[in-house]
Order: sequence, then C-alpha cells, then structure tokens
Amino acid sequence: MNDMDFKDKIIENLMQTIESLNNEIALLRAEAKQRDEEHSEQLKALNQQVANLTETIRNIAGKRFGTSSEKSKGLQIEGQMALDFLNEVEQLSDESTPEPSVEELCTPKPRAKAARKPRGTREALFTDIPIVEELYVAQNEDSACEHCASSLAPIGKEFVREELRITPAKVERIHLYRESYICNECKDDGDTIEVTKAMVPTPLFKHSLASPSIVSHIMYQKYVNALPLNRQEKDFARLGVTLNRSVQANWVNNSAASYFRPIYDELHKELLGRDLAMSDETPCQVHNEEGRKATTDSYMWVHRTGEDGLPPIILYDYQPTRNGDHAVRFLAGFTGFHHCDGYGGYNKLKDVIRIACLAHIRRKFVEALPKERTGNKLTPAEEGVILCDKLFELEREFKDDEPDVRKQKRLEQSKPVLEAFWRWLDKQDPPGGSNLYKAVNYARNQKEYMNNFLLNGRISISNALTENSVRPYTLIRKNSLFHDTPKGATASAIICSLMETAKASGLDVEKYLEHLLLKMPDRIKESAGIKDLMPWSKEIQQLCKSKQKLKG
Repeated sequence: MNDMDFKDKIIENLMQTIESLNNEIALLRAEAKQRDEEHSEQLKALNQQVANLTETIRNIAGKRFGTSSEKSKGLQIEGQMALDFLNEVEQLSDESTPEPSVEELCTPKPRAKAARKPRGTREALFTDIPIVEELYVAQNEDSACEHCASSLAPIGKEFVREELRITPAKVERIHLYRESYICNECKDDGDTIEVTKAMVPTPLFKHSLASPSIVSHIMYQKYVNALPLNRQEKDFARLGVTLNRSVQANWVNNSAASYFRPIYDELHKELLGRDLAMSDETPCQVHNEEGRKATTDSYMWVHRTGEDGLPPIILYDYQPTRNGDHAVRFLAGFTGFHHCDGYGGYNKLKDVIRIACLAHIRRKFVEALPKERTGNKLTPAEEGVILCDKLFELEREFKDDEPDVRKQKRLEQSKPVLEAFWRWLDKQDPPGGSNLYKAVNYARNQKEYMNNFLLNGRISISNALTENSVRPYTLIRKNSLFHDTPKGATASAIICSLMETAKASGLDVEKYLEHLLLKMPDRIKESAGIKDLMPWSKEIQQLCKSKQKLKG
C-alpha cells in the first residue's frame, strides 16, 4: 500500500468517525429535546396540580369560614352590551343575524331594586294575640286624699303602655275520670240494670304516662327546634319532672311506628300518583347498625312533589347507603317528570323524564370563580355564572304566569339563552382537574336533562325546593350528631316527613302532631278516618291552621 492509499484510508476512517459522532450527537440532542419536552409537560402538570390544589384549599376554606351565599357580585363590566336583546324573539329568529359573541351574552342586566315593604303596624303584627287588660289601682296611702285624708273615688282609667308577656311552660299531672250512668226507669221497673260509661280517648301506650301533648312537644322541640333529647331532659328536670332521654326516645319511636306510619304511607301513595317529583339525599350516621362501623355514612333521602298546584308532600326515607336502588324502590310506580341533581344513581329510575338542576350547574361555575379579578375581561367561570343568572332572571319574570303561558315564554325567551349557553360551553377547553374543568364537564353531562325543563310550564328550573327540604334535617343532624339505631333513624324520617309536609300546608306543626296522636289510636284501622287526617283535609285545616304568616 502506497502513501496515497494510506492517507485516503485514514481520511475515510476519520470521516466515518465524524459521521458516527454526528449521529450520536443528533441522538443525544433528540433525547435531550425529548427530556426537555417531558420535563416541560411534567412541570406544566405539576403547576396545574398545584393550581388545582390551591383552588381546592381556597374552596374548602371558603365553605368553612366564608359566606355560603352564591349571589353574583361585580360581574357587570362597563362598556359591554347588555343581554336585553336576547328577549327579542324577532332578532333571534332572523337567520341572517350573526351569532352573538360571548362578551355580548355575558353582560348581565342590572336588576331593579325591589320596592321596600312597608313596616307592619302593631295591630297587624299581633292581630292573633289576645289582649288582656291589667288595671293598677291605688294602694293604701295612695288611695286617700292628701288634703283631707278622705277616700278617693275612681273616675276612670287611662292607657299607659303595651307589653308582651309569656307564660312559662308547666307540666301537670292529669287524672282522667269518666262518669257512669244507669237508666232510672229500668231500675224502677226492676229490669236488669246496665251501666253506661262515658267514652275516653284510647291511651297512646298501655301503662304509660305519655299523652299526646307531651309527646308532640318532645317531637316539636327535637325536630323543629333541633333540641336533642338530653337537653330536653334537663328542661323537664327544671320543671320538676324526671323524664330521661330513653323514655322520651321510646315515646317518639313508638308513636312514629304505630300512629304516624299509616299517615306517612298515605302521603307516599299520594306522591306516587302525582306527575312531578323531586329528590335529593344527604349523609347521616347511625351508630348501632349491624355489620357497619359507627363512622360509616348512611343516607337520608328526600322525595317531594313539585310545583304542581296541589298540596305539597315532603317525605324522608332513611337508607344505609346511597345506592340508586333505594330511589327506584321508593318511587316504584311513579311516572312523570323527576327533578334531581347530577348523581348517577338516579339513572336507574325508569319511565321518568329526568330534569336537571340549573342551580347545581351554576354552583359549579361559582366554585370556579377567581378570588381576585385582573383586568376587565370576564373569566370563563364568570361567563358561565352570568348565562345561568340570565335564565334565573327570566324565571323570576315568568313566576306568576300560568303553566301554559310560562312554557310558551320559556320557548320564546329561555330556549335561545340556553342554546347560547351550550354553544359557549362547546368552545371551552379548561385544564384538566381544575374547578372550571369540573364545571364544564358537569354541565355537558346535564345538557339532555336540562333541556327537558322546557317540556312543561310546571317544571321548576332548579331542584331548590328539595334542597330547602333537606336543610331542616341537616340542622337536626348538626345538633344531635348521629342516630343511635336504624329504628330511630326511620322514626326520624317519618316524623320529619309529617312535620315538613304540615309546615308546607300552613299548619301549626305541634298542634297537628298532638291532634294526630289524639285521634290515631282510635282511627288506626279506618282508612277513611286516616284520609281525614291528611294535612290538607278540611278538618285539619280548620283545627291546626298556623298563626304564622307563610312567605309568598
């Protein structure tokens, strides 16, 4: 091999080495780029996770320490168009009209301030309270003339002032007697003498001191005033009565099972015959439940009638789990419109038209609202809240309309806003895991059910009625902490049902329960008699009407 060939060989080897190094460098660069991209994605994911966790912590802190109001404040942006044009059907039905922008849709219409209600007069406020006159007369030395010491003669009286007084509760021992009668004619004729005795109401329980008044009072204190039995025990002791909580619990549970259950079942039957139903559920705890830990969540379900123009029915149903089968069992035989939130357990219901709750959709966007705003541009969460608010605003306008008129107005005015909301929703692509992502995803899943509220003018736009029916129970749960047994939880469900239904019918709850306990021991086997004890019956409305003015 000559020198030239040798040099060429060396050059060739060097070129191969350089090419190999370049390939290796390219691979290293590609690997470095891939790692950078992966690190960038990881960093982005970690930053989003931190943002999501920060948002969650703020929400938890807000729910625990902040206000629970969901009212929108400060979402009006100066200089933007108002939503008024959405009310103009002619414009929206014109196919040549361009799609409105989000900015145009998301500027709320200022709400007019409601006229201030005039303050009630004293006579109007206390019209149902009896007036008792109390006359003060001169005593001893004041009754004699200061000049001649002669007795003073009264010439009249003058009004000084008015006060409200209350007579403290008292406990009385009532000894019940009844008269016996014989026929004197038969006695004189020498016939067999038959003794007739006056009728006496059947006692609640044999060999018991329980009366309708004391049992209804205990129930009222526990389930309306949320006063646990141990505190009532102290109150009774203050009145000189040793009435421990176990005895009270026995009276309450046995009254619910024996006398209130038939009323509850009749209300349940009536509810199933309606065509509008609403449901919700809330957790509770039962300590002594076989096969379950005391800390395991059980559930109090609430099923009620909608705004169908008929007397309202509100029923509680205790169940150990949140399985949707419980709703299927309770609502077996019901057909019609069913209002609920987004819980998937209600998907098990058949032969119903499911209605979503706009309040739940809106609440998700409220939870995604930024704590602080930067600039005048609306955030997507704010846009979502305002679009929901527009639908609620329209509902307030339609509130006093007849169902058929309300349905027509919804189709003309609410439907375009709802469709605009869905179009806006389709354009949203929030980061995964954020509250906005949860809000958007929740709303998308509820689209089919939310549109169904346009089918009938009697359907509510939200499930707020049921949520309001849940709140009285949650107050009881907060003060009592837990149910001791499933029997007690079921008794609580029955009593709360009668109380809330009576309250919704304008009854004095304690008076109604006392009346039931007085009548039911004798009517327990009479279905017709039980129907006469429904909260809306003429007899009950006359005897148990509440003096409290219901909110319109």
